[in-house]
Amino acid sequence: MKFATKKITLKDGRTCCLSPNNSEYAQDMIDYLKKTSAETPFLLRNPDEVKYTLEDEKAILDRLYNDDHSVMMIATVDGRVAGNGSINGMGDKRKISHRCSLAIALYEEFWGLGIGPAMMDYLIFLATTIGYKQVELEVVGGNERAHALYKKCGFTEYGRRPNALLFDDGTYHDEILMYKELGKEL
Repeated sequence: MKFATKKITLKDGRTCCLSPNNSEYAQDMIDYLKKTSAETPFLLRNPDEVKYTLEDEKAILDRLYNDDHSVMMIATVDGRVAGNGSINGMGDKRKISHRCSLAIALYEEFWGLGIGPAMMDYLIFLATTIGYKQVELEVVGGNERAHALYKKCGFTEYGRRPNALLFDDGTYHDEILMYKELGKEL
């Protein structure tokens, strides 16, 4: 989806731009996926599972950029990628077309600067603009930082998928299911 770039002032005084992600950032996104997957165990992929070619990533970003029902957002600080966020519909069937999923991740060096809450707010605003009535996400059990952010942004826990993730060290982790209503008419 095409949307206006939003500038925010970070806690350290720098400016962060929240912009539509497109194929211009394809290599940056491949690098980002590999590095963020190595920085935290709480993402769904491991670094060795990032196997996108440059052409694959360009095609994905272009498709999402031109899709009026999806958002792929990039956060940049001083011209460098700081993070990424997305909104994706649950499907085109009428019974679920009011729902979307949300995901964000940041490079560790940008944690704690206010980018996460700003991305969440803007993504939720864009989801509302698209017409979604409910935003859903999953957070890995034990990821207290993300869980607290989502609660602060108005998300409610509604269930868990026990042992949903098996880490390479042999430990299992639940997925916590959360949602936020966006002006649903009752």
